[in-house]
Amino acid sequence: MAPAQAQSNGGYDPRSWTYDPARNVLVSPSAPDQPSDAETRREWSTIPREIVHFSEAQPKGSIVIDTTQRRLYYILGNGRALRYAVGVGKEGLEWSGRDTIPAKKTWPDWRPPAEMRSREASNGRFLPVHVEGGPNNPLGARALYIGNTLYRVHGTNQPWTVGQANSSGCIRMTNDDVIDLHDRVKIGSQIIVRH
Repeated sequence: MAPAQAQSNGGYDPRSWTYDPARNVLVSPSAPDQPSDAETRREWSTIPREIVHFSEAQPKGSIVIDTTQRRLYYILGNGRALRYAVGVGKEGLEWSGRDTIPAKKTWPDWRPPAEMRSREASNGRFLPVHVEGGPNNPLGARALYIGNTLYRVHGTNQPWTVGQANSSGCIRMTNDDVIDLHDRVKIGSQIIVRH
């Protein structure tokens, strides 16, 4: 693919992205009709995680995600939870359910499913088949796999997208938050996603 084409495909060709070592993130080029990443970052500020009251009876160590609120709750027990901000599935790609966490990965590889690549290609954006784990990877620093699904709770190299409904169904967190959650969650923990 010629460099000019790489710039015109919606920012998904890793050869056209730039690495910002100061923030340890990969920055995709903006589509012509969208604000630049620099403009978006100026308006963005992190939503801090915090311990909150949580009256719902769920086992300690469980994860409850409320996609309407765009918040993830890690259950601490004794009526408390650690609340994190998350990005969720965009309209038409929302989902809900209950499962467990069978695996966790550090700097996971990204293999977009064929249906995601097809959907994005129909919009003129061409996803790679595979991106190795690391700062150039859209899955960010950590991933928690959800049951036998294609969905994950994962980090992002675009933290300003957290708090929005813009994913293909995965739950997106800042890298700092997903590292914190990854260190707390045990394999086999319950996860509930609802809206």
